Amino acid sequence: MITVKDVVKRFGGLAAVDGCSFTIPAGSITGLIGPNGAGKSTLFNIVAGFTKPDSGHIVLDGHDVTGLSPHRLFHRGVVRTFQVPHEFDRMTVLENLMIVPAHQVGELVLASLFTWRRVRKQERDLRKKAEEVLEFVSLSHLKYELAGNLSGGQKKLLELARTMMTHPRIILLDEPGAGVNRTLLQKLASDIRRLNNELGYTFCIIEHDMDLVTKLCDPVVVMAQGKVLAEGKMEQLRRDERVKEAYLGGKG
Repeated sequence: MITVKDVVKRFGGLAAVDGCSFTIPAGSITGLIGPNGAGKSTLFNIVAGFTKPDSGHIVLDGHDVTGLSPHRLFHRGVVRTFQVPHEFDRMTVLENLMIVPAHQVGELVLASLFTWRRVRKQERDLRKKAEEVLEFVSLSHLKYELAGNLSGGQKKLLELARTMMTHPRIILLDEPGAGVNRTLLQKLASDIRRLNNELGYTFCIIEHDMDLVTKLCDPVVVMAQGKVLAEGKMEQLRRDERVKEAYLGGKG
């Protein structure tokens, strides 16, 4: 679905991403791992349009989308989440989902005045979808709770739920397991697997929890110093001396 071709991004004299190339197959849950400072989040920002590369290309379904803005990529089905959730903390959990879809009729003042029946119908439809999504991620009991009052793990589930309101084609998840207790982490992993299996969502996941990566991801891409060091199944990468030296605890 996405091909990263020879991408380079420098900040001053530092090459955060240095000639990086790999593919994210359609229908896969691709893992992206590596030590801190390897360039993973910078690469995510480039793929999602938040950062423009100095050189190289991002190809989505055969079309060069390099440098497209985040909102244009959003409309093409590319959604990126962040390690620290960006919820609207003074809105309810339900409202956080209902505001996500673009081009809502009620956003237009004249439409609200003259086509209010259409506005109300769309809001009913959005509410129904939002409630179904909350049921999927087991947050229905919190739908009227302010999003800012959720726990860290619940906010990660809310982030995933918000992506489901957009009909995404590919979801870039940045450390979904960070700060999440083991119970909610298992729920999050289960939801990701179901979205992949049942709805065909493609995922690329940055994660440091190797158990989670092993259970969810195939293939796995290892980055180090802005480059792709290795690719393959996690079981194979654990035996790769280069990977062990760079990331998994040294040689041996």
